[in-house]
This record gives sequence, C-alpha cells and structure tokens, in this order.
Amino acid sequence: MDEDLKFIIDSTSELMENTIKHLEKEFRNIRASKASPAMLGGITVDYYGSQTPLTQIANVSTMDAHTITIQPWEKNMLQGIEKAIMIANLGFNPMNNGEIIIINVPVLTEERRKELSKQAKSAAEDSKVGIRNDRREAMSEIKKSDASEDVKANAEIDIQDLTDSFIVKIDELYKIKDQEIMKV
Repeated sequence: MDEDLKFIIDSTSELMENTIKHLEKEFRNIRASKASPAMLGGITVDYYGSQTPLTQIANVSTMDAHTITIQPWEKNMLQGIEKAIMIANLGFNPMNNGEIIIINVPVLTEERRKELSKQAKSAAEDSKVGIRNDRREAMSEIKKSDASEDVKANAEIDIQDLTDSFIVKIDELYKIKDQEIMKV
C-alpha cells in the first residue's frame, strides 16, 4: 500500500482512539452510583492566578459510599475549592468546616438517573459525530492522493472498517455506562 495512504489510515486510527479516550473521560465524570474522587476529576481551582486541577492542590478521598472529603494542602484554598465545585455545577453542595470540605453525594432518583442516561447518550452521539468527521477528512485525503484507483478504494474500505469498529466500541461503552447509571 502507498506510504501516504498508510499514514492517513494510521493517523485516522489515532484520532479515533483519542475520541474513545475522551468519551471514557466524559463517562467517568458522569456519576452513576457511589461516591468517587473521580467525580471531581474535571474540577480546576484558581491557584495563585492559574487554573490547577483539584487533585494537585488537595487530597480528595471518600469516607464512605456517599461522602467525598477534600483536604487542601493550604487552608486558605478552602473557599476557592468550594467555589470551583459550585461553578462546576455537578449537583453537589460542599460543606466547609474550616479544615476540610465534605460533600454528601445524594442517592440518585429515577428522574436524575434518566437525566444522566441522556447525558451519557449525548456524549456517545458527540463521539460518533467526531468519528464520522475523522472518516470524512480521511476519505477526502485519500481522494487527493496520487495512488491508483484500486489502492484508493482499498484504503477507503479500510477507513470505513475502522469507522465501523469505533462506532461499535462507542455503542458498547454507552451500553455499559447506561446499565451502571440505571442500576439501583
């Protein structure tokens, strides 16, 4: 196969793999059942003028299945952390006792589970759109190449097979996440 076409296929595969990694990260941020430090994974705090991930300025842990504790390494960061959690709009109500921040993770209602399922479905659909955009760009690059028509056709088939496999992977990830969300 032509070197250029092989490069196009490999780079498209890498882009699609990154889309899957992004989806997995999105799914980790959608809380499904018990409390987990990962629920706060996307939160950044203003730390002396720069946005810093929460885990780099505090110890985030769980006391039990419904309680997350955040112990900042500098006590003056308590209000900043509390503010960042509120801004993140995760549905949590942080409580500051002067030493640590405690978050009680409420048990999910049926309505909230359906909401989270829709959120997961939307993230999965966005990922599928990203995969299809990667396919479209790859197909465009293949058409522009100087390879013979047969080689181009084979490369297009390879790109379509790649796309189909990643779409199936997204559907599987969504199905697993949806079952996790809906499990009481």
